[in-house]
Amino acid sequence: MPSVPAIMFQGTGSDVGKSLMVAGLCRAYARRGKRVRPFKPQNMSNNAAVTSEGGEIGRAQALQARACNIAPSVHMNPVLLKPQSEIGAQIVVQGKVWGEAKARDYRALKPQLMPAVLDSFARLSAEADLVLVEGAGSPAEINLRDGDIANMGFAEAADVPVLLVGDIDRGGVIAAIVGTMKLLPEAEAARIKGYLINKFRGDPSLFEDGIRSIEQATGLQSLGIVPWFERAHLLPAEDAAALNGYQARVGGKIGGEIRIAVPRLPRIANFDDLDPLRAELDVRVELIEPGHPLPGDADLILLPGSKSTIGDLAALRAAGWDIDLKAHVRRGGKVLGLCGGYQMLGARLEDPDGTEGPAGAVDGLGLLAVETVLSGDKALVEVTGRERASGLKVRGFEMHIGRTAGPDTKRPMLDLDGRPDGAVSADGRVMGTYLHGIFADDAFRHDFLNRLRAREQSGVAYDALVDRVLDELADHLERHVDLERILDLANQRTR
Repeated sequence: MPSVPAIMFQGTGSDVGKSLMVAGLCRAYARRGKRVRPFKPQNMSNNAAVTSEGGEIGRAQALQARACNIAPSVHMNPVLLKPQSEIGAQIVVQGKVWGEAKARDYRALKPQLMPAVLDSFARLSAEADLVLVEGAGSPAEINLRDGDIANMGFAEAADVPVLLVGDIDRGGVIAAIVGTMKLLPEAEAARIKGYLINKFRGDPSLFEDGIRSIEQATGLQSLGIVPWFERAHLLPAEDAAALNGYQARVGGKIGGEIRIAVPRLPRIANFDDLDPLRAELDVRVELIEPGHPLPGDADLILLPGSKSTIGDLAALRAAGWDIDLKAHVRRGGKVLGLCGGYQMLGARLEDPDGTEGPAGAVDGLGLLAVETVLSGDKALVEVTGRERASGLKVRGFEMHIGRTAGPDTKRPMLDLDGRPDGAVSADGRVMGTYLHGIFADDAFRHDFLNRLRAREQSGVAYDALVDRVLDELADHLERHVDLERILDLANQRTR
């Protein structure tokens, strides 16, 4: 393998903050003049991004690329698993759909994917001064060790040192770090060169005894205690785990703000479409959990993307949300469907090839006079265009399987790269589009919201906000993490 400096961040569990830590370090080292590249061998997420090569990777790696001030590449996340059911997922390799597998079958397939993982790592290394590698889950999941490509399997194959990341906010961080070391074989434990404590609240000096206990039990030294970073919620999340406790983290806005209700679908995808809306102080984005009705006074009900459109449509009906949606429209309310949400709004969905499961067809919600056939190649493309109603610019990406047609497509919502996209109902209350990222453009976002409820222009510049928060995150890590020691460990790989 190439001998470029590299280091891997593995967690004591999922959602310990590895993705944002790597993003912040990417920005910190990039500001020092390093050609930094992020890399995650295997990701599992329905939050994805399109690359310039026309492939897809995990959203977290796209954010990390942005932190490095470079365009995302399929080689930053060579294996992406996109869950379609409780036991199965679509497998994306180097940006393209490779196949599908149930969890049990995937374990046998993993060794076949290691060559692609190492190929992508080599390609990135060839253009980098430093590669920051992110693991997945925990290396202590020893029941998954055979054929591993996500954690120690990759670290050994590529010969990279490892740092452990523990989340103190969830409790039990000493046990998590010590337990991880005790469960690993001696050779793998020796690859771990230190650890970081993440999401600390309060006075770090109170954890000095904890630091000593960890060192006595493992021999590992701390490379930093990272306090809770409050503005992390303003950055795109890696996967649906971030939706747990969503309302508490984004803040309980109350009052006369614009209220946007979003049903939480089981296979919700690309929910970072909501992030620019959440950044607006007068917008309250409410994620509605099953068992709760869609609020009758919402200014907009937004149906998000889905990795399993037909399955999520069934879940939507089971929650009674189809009744709420139709009542909302009868009262004069507005509905917007994005990608899979757009497909659900139509009269019919057909899956003749069994793309999402057993072949068949189902009735849609009937709020748009369109029908969708889930067949053909997957659309993976970055696009720009304009909204028909306002003439304002929009931009984003398409990531979907299916072709939609019908009378309401004669009133497209958008024009994208010279072609019509989406549909609008005859009364203008129901809209749908395949465009992800539609709200990132500031002028369009303001105009759209102003049509829901008259407002002053907020002045939120979303792209600038994301970059500002990445800089703040890098500053945060500069203060609390031993960046020189991390760089020294990464350089030791080349000695």
